[in-house]
Amino acid sequence: MLSTTPWANAGGAIGAGLAAVGAGIGIGQIGKGAVEAIARQPEAVNDIRANMILTAAFVEGVALFAVIAGILAMFV
Repeated sequence: MLSTTPWANAGGAIGAGLAAVGAGIGIGQIGKGAVEAIARQPEAVNDIRANMILTAAFVEGVALFAVIAGILAMFV
């Protein structure tokens, strides 16, 4: 059952959407930086790739938390 306050529903939906869009942009920037770093220093490809994957996973975790918080704002 959705919240009886319409502003809570709108705020939760907007917050969840912004979190998803922000995570997408952030992961795109991470990938862009990794590709540029690999182009400049090809011998460090394994270290750069590992750090890129770890950072992307952290961004996804924070984004998932933000989306869940937005959805909870709509239902509580």
